Amino acid sequence: MKLTRGRQKAINKKHLITYSHPDSKVSDQFRAIRTNISFLTEEKRNRLFIITSPGDGEGKSTITANLAVSMAQQKERILLIDASLRDPIIHDIFKIPNDIGLTSILSGKANLEGAVQELGIGRLEILTSGSTTFNPSELLGNTRMTELLRTVADTYDIVLIDSSPLLTSTETRVLANQCDGVVLVLNRGKTEVEKTIESRRVLDLAHANLVGAIINEK
Repeated sequence: MKLTRGRQKAINKKHLITYSHPDSKVSDQFRAIRTNISFLTEEKRNRLFIITSPGDGEGKSTITANLAVSMAQQKERILLIDASLRDPIIHDIFKIPNDIGLTSILSGKANLEGAVQELGIGRLEILTSGSTTFNPSELLGNTRMTELLRTVADTYDIVLIDSSPLLTSTETRVLANQCDGVVLVLNRGKTEVEKTIESRRVLDLAHANLVGAIINEK
């Protein structure tokens, strides 16, 4: 699914600093994060990264979107998946339709090729959340999700998955176990130390690979 040029111009520049101001200091910081992740993908075995946070409102979706844009600007083929089915926001950030997406694939109503969207930002492709579901844990924990992850891991250079907050969503723990790495977004001044420690414990119990944390100062 390719978007029209008019739709591309509607991208929310306020949230996508790496798109609107690629030469800014903030964009440089995202490039540094991108470089650190690239060290993990040198042998092309680590491609699936889930980005989450301990709780709500810590900026993980904005961080994920900007990181995806930064990676795509380096001519890598990137897939950004919005698996935050409880409160999806990626489609709002990029100002794109959300009638067909991840839930459409998992419910057998669409295939990957018909659900992903291209924006003309490098080789970035986006799989939005799709229509609202009342059973995100069950949907993301089924075999179709496992098969989808295997498919995209073989198709894209890097796959970034925006997920629901770790401490309030069991499905994030299940997904974290199936991904090559977990990046934890923490908000300076908001994320409590106790929640950070609890997040690490939860990831250990899920046998997930915590590869690093991003401190968001906004």
